[in-house]
Amino acid sequence: MKAFTIEFWISRNTWSTSAKNTSWCLLGCAAGDLGTIYLFQLFEWNWSVLAIMSLAMLNGLITSIILETAVLISKDIDFKDAISTAFGMSFLSMVSMELAMNVTDFVLAGGTAQIQLSFLPLILFFGFITPWPYNYWRLKTLGKACH
Repeated sequence: MKAFTIEFWISRNTWSTSAKNTSWCLLGCAAGDLGTIYLFQLFEWNWSVLAIMSLAMLNGLITSIILETAVLISKDIDFKDAISTAFGMSFLSMVSMELAMNVTDFVLAGGTAQIQLSFLPLILFFGFITPWPYNYWRLKTLGKACH
């Protein structure tokens, strides 16, 4: 089935599975990313916005890999295979998620790196919605999913 047809994009099962996978990734990415930004905000460390956002994105990738490894181990996959699978996840998906979350935060915070509770729904929404179609395509075309 070709990705440029409507039939390709109407599989409820694939959308559901890819949404579940994207949600796990969002949980891991958001924990590291938003946690980093919040710590800089809480302790008032004087770093540039770009440096904070870059470190936040890196930490988001790390926590996503850690969470994915833990989830896979809980499914009786040995550590070596779990960590290999976690590192083999689509970095394009994770980086796009991280970038979407940080751009949304940056815009909502007026060009700063600050987290406010009122921002979280939009930050998480754009973090989820950005990689979700790619994760659907990857699952449908390549049969590759994290879980």
